[in-house]
Amino acid sequence: MPVFLTASAPEFEASFTALLSAKREEAVDVDDTVAAIIADLRARGDDAVIELTAKFDKLELTPDTLAFSPAEIAAEVAKVPAADRAALELAAERIRAYHDRQRPADARWTDDTGAELGWRWGPVAAAGLYVPGGLASYPSSVLMNAIPAQVAGVDRLVICAPTPGGVVNPLVLLAAQIAGVDTVYRIGGAQAVAAMAYGTETIAPVDKITGPGNAYVAAAKRRVFGRVGIDMIAGPSEILVIADADNDPDWIALDLLSQAEHDASAQSILITTDADFGRAVAAAVDKRLETLERRAIAGPSWRDYGAVIVVNDLVQAAALSDRIAPEHLELCVADPDALLDQIKHAGAVFLGHWTPEAIGDYVGGPNHVLPTARSARFSSGLSVLDFMKRTTLAKMTPEALRAIGPAAETLATSESLQAHGLSVRARLDRLNR
Repeated sequence: MPVFLTASAPEFEASFTALLSAKREEAVDVDDTVAAIIADLRARGDDAVIELTAKFDKLELTPDTLAFSPAEIAAEVAKVPAADRAALELAAERIRAYHDRQRPADARWTDDTGAELGWRWGPVAAAGLYVPGGLASYPSSVLMNAIPAQVAGVDRLVICAPTPGGVVNPLVLLAAQIAGVDTVYRIGGAQAVAAMAYGTETIAPVDKITGPGNAYVAAAKRRVFGRVGIDMIAGPSEILVIADADNDPDWIALDLLSQAEHDASAQSILITTDADFGRAVAAAVDKRLETLERRAIAGPSWRDYGAVIVVNDLVQAAALSDRIAPEHLELCVADPDALLDQIKHAGAVFLGHWTPEAIGDYVGGPNHVLPTARSARFSSGLSVLDFMKRTTLAKMTPEALRAIGPAAETLATSESLQAHGLSVRARLDRLNR
């Protein structure tokens, strides 16, 4: 049974705090293992990747077969049904159109001293996208990671997508093709992250690694950060639905289950102003779980981490939402835009009864790679900016240096950085001759 909380109850604060602090991330200590894998890869390159792939994925590879060949990709892509292809192409078109609007503008101006200032944006040179294998192999994630990188102007895009036992998901390869990915390697785990970060004889290193994975992948991303950039350390999925009584309980139940079916550690929370409606939604969840294909996953998620919270009003709902800082937030209320104005922290917001979160996972347009575990308080979902960097620009004229240089010299002296001050003073002295 999920937790039922009532905001007006004396014990609510303690219960809500316990809900927020419940640890859902995988607790397995894998860091030592991952450190050893990274060290092995750095020492032995391709040989380490090939051995580890045989060990963990039961797949024998050679340096020549680490990546899919163009012929293999063409053969697999040909297996994709026309309807699936059309759906992926629609999703790609909408994702690209949304992310095109995120491209930042360069700027340059002259201030009142005559100094020319500004900034210039440019893409990283190469990006590596991790795509989980097996049951968690999602072509939609390929689009969500690769298209922003392509829009940013990244020159080289590669994917690491494990194929345990040699089983290939043709939709993943089609998504890579649609998104303009150059190379798809059939390797995974910490060794794939390390290979993208440090390179091997066959795999060239990249500058940024994005994409979700298991505990080993997450630990590897932590360890290689600094050598390369990473997007985030993703935890189990989560959804918060704020709903009034003017909703179909079954719709809300399905929205909650849409995240619960991802992972037994996922979390689905309903905040409502109507206790009877909350009970009706819980009953609808139970009924749907009787027939849901992934009930063995969704059931434990709802039982162990689900919650129904009854509040006095939507102002209180907004305040609690900000404390949760959910990955996905649905506002199923009469005036969702008014409620949105009261909310500061969420990875993605879905407004109104006709906007299920699942639309955002596939064809809405915004990115579905989002901050989890309350990190929406300080971070954002994946975007074009994750694949770009900003370079600042400054150009002094003699007049500008004469106006502001003495202050720079003074500050350098106060910090006991003599050469800093002298580099300015030498130019000022030339101007004063």
